[in-house]
This record gives sequence, structure tokens and C-alpha cells, in this order.
Amino acid sequence: MKEFDFRELQRCSTRAPHCKAIIRQSPADFRVAEILPFEPEGTGGHHWLFIEKTDTNTDWLANALARFAGVPQVAVGYAGLKDRHAITRQWFSVNLEGQEVPDWSAFDSDQYRIIDMQRHNKKLKRGALQGNHFDITLRELSGDKDSWLEGLMHIKQHGFPNYFAEQRFGHQSGNLFRADQWFKTGRAPSRRNQRSIILSAGRSWLFNLVLSERIKFGSWNQALQGDVIQLAGSRSFFHVADVDEIIEQRLAQMDIHPTGPLWGRGRLPNSALSQQLEETVLLDWQPWKQALEKAGLSQERRALRVFPQQMNWQFVDNQCLKLSVQLPAGSYLTALLRELGQINDASMAINTGDDSFEGAE
Repeated sequence: MKEFDFRELQRCSTRAPHCKAIIRQSPADFRVAEILPFEPEGTGGHHWLFIEKTDTNTDWLANALARFAGVPQVAVGYAGLKDRHAITRQWFSVNLEGQEVPDWSAFDSDQYRIIDMQRHNKKLKRGALQGNHFDITLRELSGDKDSWLEGLMHIKQHGFPNYFAEQRFGHQSGNLFRADQWFKTGRAPSRRNQRSIILSAGRSWLFNLVLSERIKFGSWNQALQGDVIQLAGSRSFFHVADVDEIIEQRLAQMDIHPTGPLWGRGRLPNSALSQQLEETVLLDWQPWKQALEKAGLSQERRALRVFPQQMNWQFVDNQCLKLSVQLPAGSYLTALLRELGQINDASMAINTGDDSFEGAE
């Protein structure tokens, strides 16, 4: 049986080991606002609701909307899961075509409230997200202020490794143990949603292994010969046979990012040193690679680094730091925080395995 120690294996690009803090001592210490890539059209049978919720599970709230509107659960859509132990703002859509429109003002409660309503002609689908804006409070800081400032400035200027965070892998890495059992025995879970979660965890783990190795050799934010490069802010990629000054300049300007593999069917699109590194890192993971291919997943790429937007901070006092930052969809705030130091999540003591995904997907 493989061991999956996320904290030990996933290297940081830079971190002051004596810097420590606590997040989420209360929901108000962790605020997330969803950013859509487009505006609702203003007409149509789908009612889009921008809802602020406190200490509330995303899926539970979607079901509550369905019950209130008298529609099946499938009629309600949302772009992604958001933290329960937080104050979050996210969009939900409710298909009311042919249905009577309810009095939405009666839906509000002490834990959630509708703050905006729009109409659109389509359902809000999973993944239809540009990013998330975070306003968080770190408390009980230890370590000197200069070390905190150095870490914050480094991330603002150079970005941070685009790890899939621990919550991707389930409580105590349970999804990875399930993946290992499935991939070795061939016995897949019976439920489709469980299979999807486990497959995502498996390919995410392989990506993290490659990213960790590139951090080890200092190439997580640089291009290797044969790399596949992603254009910042897009899903466009191109192959780099040789790294020249233009590529290095564009990397420094955060215009492009090196990528790593999301494993699946098909040949690796990279070559030379880049491909050699990935094949070497994943040499002992053949059963996993074969199982992901057999499951029908295709080879994809993911940026190795994240460049944060609108990143600002304020030291309230020597024990408290307020951080504001906007991250693109698919990235994790915890991946940023672990670059600063040892950040302990106070909500984990009461976490029941719900949707603590930080609006990452």
C-alpha cells in the first residue's frame, strides 16, 4: 500500500519555517466571492441568484433552492463548491421554465441571503468560473514581520506553485487510498460520482509529483526543452522545442506558464527534457497511468504556477494579517498560504468532510 503524505512530499518554492498562523477561527475570517467569466443576459427562463451564505454547505443550499422553488434538484446549477466554514458569495441558477416564479425574498434566512438576481437562457454549469476573490484573516502570527513580508512579496512578484491542495484528496488522503485499491485490483466503485472524484484525485496526485520534482530542480517557473507552454488566462498551449530569450522574457512577464500532465489517453505532447522528467517521476506509477487511460480520460495540461491578481495585505497588529487576493479558477488558496509558512486551519477540528474546496473548481 502506498503512503500519501502531502505535507512531506509537496515541496515549497520558498517558505520561512518559523512563520506560523491560524485561519478560519470564525467564518468571517474567510470570505470568498465568485467571479463569472460573463454577465447573465437579463432574459430567459433560468433565474440566476447571487447568494451570500455563512457556514453553509453548497450542495445543501442547492437542494434547499430546489425545494423552495418546487423543482427537481437537476434544475439547480452552480459553478463550483465553496467552503462551508466561511462567508461565501456564489451564483446559483434555477430553471423555472413553465414554472411559477416564487417569492425569492422569502427564501432568505440567518445563514444565507440573496443579494442579486438576474435572468439567463441557460443553466449555470460546473466549471463556468473565471476565478474567486478572497479576503482572509490570519491570526496568532509567529515569526518576524520581515519574513512574512518577504514571502508575500515573492508570491506577488513571482507567483506560487499550482498544486492541487489537500482537500482534493479527501480526509486523510482517503481518495488516494481508494484510487490505489481500484487501480491495482480493477474493482471500480459502483457510484459514478465516486468514480469521478477518485479519478480526479488520482491524476491530480500525479501532477503534484511532477510539480514537486520541478520545484526540486528549480524549473517550476522556467521552461525546459520540449515543454508545453500555456498562454496566461487562456486554454491555449504551444510546444517549445528550444528555450530562447523571447520565451524566457515572456515567462518573466507572466505572459506564459510551463505546464505539467493531467494523465490520460494519448501521447505526451511534450518532448526532450520535459518529457524525460515526467516519465522518470511517474515510472513507478504505471498501474495508475493505465487505469486513468482505461477510464477514458485524455491527456491534458495544467499550468505549474499561478500568478495572483489584486494581491494586497495589511498587518492589523503583530498577531493579525489581512490578505486580499484574486485567483483563477482551478487554483487553491491553500497552495498560496503554504508558501508563507505553516498555516493551521481552525475549522478542521469541526470539519465533517463537506465541500471545503475553496471555490477552486
